[in-house]
Amino acid sequence: MCPHCRAFITSKDKVCPYCNETVGPRAVERGDGGTLLGGLIPQARFFTMIILVINFGLYAATAIRSMQGQSGGGAMNIDPRTLFDFGAKYPPAIAGGQWWRLVTAGFLHGGLVHILMNSWSFLTLGAMVEEVFGGSRMLVIYFCSSVCGFYFSYLFSPALSIGASAAIFGLIGAMIAISIKEPRRFGHMRRTFIGWAMFGVVYIFLPMRIDNYAHFGGILAGFGVAYLAGTPRLVESRTEKLWQFCSWACIAITAVSFLNMYLWFSRTAQ
Repeated sequence: MCPHCRAFITSKDKVCPYCNETVGPRAVERGDGGTLLGGLIPQARFFTMIILVINFGLYAATAIRSMQGQSGGGAMNIDPRTLFDFGAKYPPAIAGGQWWRLVTAGFLHGGLVHILMNSWSFLTLGAMVEEVFGGSRMLVIYFCSSVCGFYFSYLFSPALSIGASAAIFGLIGAMIAISIKEPRRFGHMRRTFIGWAMFGVVYIFLPMRIDNYAHFGGILAGFGVAYLAGTPRLVESRTEKLWQFCSWACIAITAVSFLNMYLWFSRTAQ
């Protein structure tokens, strides 16, 4: 189907005979990640799976640390001290110059149920956003949603906070944005994702320790970045190269943030 007018065309058509728009490869076919790891990770959700692997790797590290500590934590529930050491969002520390906690907090989880619930949601949403927007845009949306979500939490909540849910709400915001920006292609999904967003509002009324400020900031950032980004067209265009650069910048900032966390942790552990 033509990605612009949804008319049926042949796989050899480079220009749609109905709307005269250039037909490029699908967003999911543009990433080069599918050839890595011997094809073990499906190309349609390559970056989604990489993020999940990182999250579970960090959860394993925090679980081991928590079991070794004296704070009463374990593999099922990570103690607050361990989460703080690994980069949880904590306003006094951020105000003291540890800005990197706004990044690292989004990759940490407080317990087994926490990470399993977030992973289940992200596996579905991440793959969908990655297919619609392409890998580069998906990474930028995910990064900005997580950081902005924890920045909102930093401004309005004094509590220690962690989790991928700010980024997950950002992905919901991204799908709502594209359903509004390109209604002919994605308008049919708008009601579904607005329903997902409204389901998140229910969390406000539950007697649970949930960082709703992070969710709110995440969905706003995801909506804004996705509406600005739109869907990819031609791989060779300057716009696509710009989004690729932005995605690499997000990866670099994330790496620097974890390096800062490690250096800080190494100093305090001595």
